[in-house]
Parts: sequence; structure tokens; C-alpha cells
Amino acid sequence: MNTEEFVKAFYSEKQSFLKEYLSEKSETEVAQLIKTLNLTNQQSEIMKKILDSSFTDVFYTILLGLDGSASIGGIQEMYDLKDENGNQLSGEIEGYAYEYFQENK
Repeated sequence: MNTEEFVKAFYSEKQSFLKEYLSEKSETEVAQLIKTLNLTNQQSEIMKKILDSSFTDVFYTILLGLDGSASIGGIQEMYDLKDENGNQLSGEIEGYAYEYFQENK
């Protein structure tokens, strides 16, 4: 795995969460709670935007934190990330994270 694939996997997770939570067939607790709100179509669109923005903030911040570009829990340092084959994943995360999470809005 390379750095771009690592970031892209986080982006895919974000998209999967969004799709699952907003699915009519989902049995996740979050999806069930959203259903109890009985939202109108307009409100459902707003909920989608809220979740999408929240997930973007969370995943983007975690990725930047791992790369040393943001703090995690008030601590900012660069982590040495490697995949199971020893391939370096840190150092380029910030650029790919921006591309996937900020430019793909």
C-alpha cells in the first residue's frame, strides 16, 4: 500500500459510513435514530450535509494528525506509519488528504 491508497481507503470509509447511515435498509443505531426523526426530503438533505461535513472533519483531522500537520488530543507530532510490508505511509498524507477530503466536496 502506498500513501495515496492509505488516504483513499479512509475516504472510502467515510463514503461507506455516509451511505450506510442514510440507507433505508440500514440497521445501524445511527440510521435507526435518524429514521425516528421522520425527516422531510429537505431535512434529509440537510442531515446528509451535516453527516458528510462531520465525517470529513473527523477523517481529515485524523489523517493530518497522523502526518504531524494537526494535533490529536492536543498533541502534535509526526507518526512513523508503515504498512505490514514496511512501506512508509507518513510524510505525504496531508496532500492526498486535501485532495480527497477537501477538493472532492
